[in-house]
Amino acid sequence: MDLNRHDFELDSLIESIKSNDNRLIALQVPEGLKMQALEMMDSIEENTGAKVVLAADPCYGACDLVHNKMQMMGVELVAHMGHSQMNIDSGMPTHFINVTYDGDPDIAPALPILHAHRQLAENRLHQKIDVSNEEDAKDAFLDAVGRVAPLEGTNLGLVGSIQHLHLIFDYKKKLENVGFQVEVPVGGARLTFPGQVLGCNYSGDDPQIGHYLFLGSGDFHPIGLVLHTGKPLTMLDPYTGDATELSLARVERILRQRFGLIMSIQDAKTYAILIGEKPGQMRRTLAMRMKKLLEKHGKKGYLLALEHISPELIDFYPVDAYVNTACPRIAIDDSVRYDKPLVTPYELEVALGEKKWENGYQFDEIP
Repeated sequence: MDLNRHDFELDSLIESIKSNDNRLIALQVPEGLKMQALEMMDSIEENTGAKVVLAADPCYGACDLVHNKMQMMGVELVAHMGHSQMNIDSGMPTHFINVTYDGDPDIAPALPILHAHRQLAENRLHQKIDVSNEEDAKDAFLDAVGRVAPLEGTNLGLVGSIQHLHLIFDYKKKLENVGFQVEVPVGGARLTFPGQVLGCNYSGDDPQIGHYLFLGSGDFHPIGLVLHTGKPLTMLDPYTGDATELSLARVERILRQRFGLIMSIQDAKTYAILIGEKPGQMRRTLAMRMKKLLEKHGKKGYLLALEHISPELIDFYPVDAYVNTACPRIAIDDSVRYDKPLVTPYELEVALGEKKWENGYQFDEIP
């Protein structure tokens, strides 16, 4: 990643600090940009006279906002870099700083994969999955693609991570010029921009979309999108220019792992229900619903509230399994780190017979 090709838009932050005469601010930076944090702190202090404290805890999204602890420290403003504003009140004045990358990759490497995925969508357009018995339903659950509601179209959905969304509509034209019907999804209140996807929210999906192109690096967002939609996805990396297909074998491995975890809690009697304390991840109502659901089935649920969730903080509790209502990706990405099964609310409902296999895997989202 060439950090010199990123545009860190500090000018508006500096003007805000000057106009409000802020004396102490907190800078919050995502993990991939922390190597630039000290340089940014120097720039802000030299241009404003304010002092800057770096919020050095891990930061993986705008749901990870620094909140009342910084206020107790005397911080007057939080500068949050590299993520877009969500429908979250952190209790602190927060200035969101855009970061963009000037990469402009050629679409040619992606075209063979996109053509193959469009054909796959066309083949599945009128396909009906047979779930006449429970074994067929379980097979449908494990199918990485096409297991969700029947498609209504084969449009190409164009999405990206926040650093590359300024490219979206230019690439829409490029793709339309080579024969694709392109849709830029618009999601719910948690999503700020057209085409934006988050690790916990893919609400822009539409039945007319048959496959996706993701502008960005890494597979964190693509894995969630495929798990949520059951649609094939191509990745075009603006940093390298490489185009790759998200491996369906990898998605199916994740689904088999989730299937195994659901089966492993069939006889569990006691659960720790994890509640995230971060403002953007706190789902108290969902946690209470899971507790009542367990009681309905004669099982015990203990509510555990944590700001950071990790094995060393919970594995010693004498319970049979965990239900995660904090960041949805904890259960998907980190479950192998825990000594006991870590499941999502949906997976618990399947294990208890409240949800059916034939509905396909449902990705846990924060709306």
